Amino acid sequence: MPRQFNDETVAEYRQHGFVVVPQLFDVEEIDLLRRCAKEDQALDAQSFDRADGEGGRVRLSLWNYPSDEIYGMIARCRRVVDAAEQLLEDEAYHYHSKMIMKQARTGGAWAWHQDYGYWYNNGVLTPNLCSVFIAVDPATRENGCMQVLAGSHHMGRVNHGKVGEQTGADPERVAVACERYELKYVEMAPGDALFFHSNLLHRSDQNHSDHDRWALICCYNARSNDPYKEGEHPGYNPLEKVDDDAVRAAGRRRLGSTS
Repeated sequence: MPRQFNDETVAEYRQHGFVVVPQLFDVEEIDLLRRCAKEDQALDAQSFDRADGEGGRVRLSLWNYPSDEIYGMIARCRRVVDAAEQLLEDEAYHYHSKMIMKQARTGGAWAWHQDYGYWYNNGVLTPNLCSVFIAVDPATRENGCMQVLAGSHHMGRVNHGKVGEQTGADPERVAVACERYELKYVEMAPGDALFFHSNLLHRSDQNHSDHDRWALICCYNARSNDPYKEGEHPGYNPLEKVDDDAVRAAGRRRLGSTS
C-alpha cells in the first residue's frame, strides 16, 4: 500500500525541512539491500571519492536512471515515491540516486551544503526537490551520521564554493545559521528513512568508528520543475512506480543469481 504522511508530518516537514520515518524498510528488505550492495562488484567498480578538505575522502557511487535491481526498486517503490510526491505536491521523477560508502575508520566527512547548491546550476528553477536518505547500516554520531540545521531551508539558496573536492555552502552564512538554527544529529537504525528539502543545510563527520555507515539516497524532482537546460542529472522522465513487494523480490533474485 502507498505510504502517505498525515497532516502533522507534512507540517513538520514544511517547518523543519526534514522528517524521519522509522523502519520504512523492514529487517529483511534492508538486509537484502546491504548484502546486495556490499557484494556488488559493479557498484564498487563505478564508485569514486572526493576529498573532504579535512584529510579524508568520501566514497560514493551515483546513477541517474533507476534499474530493475534492488536499488532501482527502492527508488521506484510506492512507499517512497508516493511520500515524495506528497511533499513536492507534484508528480515526482527520479533525479538521481547514490550509495554513500562511508567505511569504518576511513570514511570522510561532507561539508555543510544544500543539495540545491549543487543542483541550481543544472537548470532547475526552484528548490522543489526532495531527497530520501535510507540507512543501510546504523547511523550514529560515532560513525558520522547526518547533521542538519532544522528550519535552515527557509534561508533560501546559499552561495556555494569548493571545499576540498566537494562543494560547500558559504562559511560565513553557515556560521550564522549554526547560531540561529538548531543542530540535529540524525541517528538512524537500518531501514529508517530521512526525507529532506533540497535547501536544508546538512553535513556529516568523518567515520572514526569500527563500523561502516552506508546509505542509499534517492533524489526526486517535481515534474513542474523540469530543468530548462541539460545538466548533470536528467530532465523529466515519467517514473514507473512498482509495488512495495518488488524490493524484496529484486533482492532475492540478485542474491540467488550470485550464490
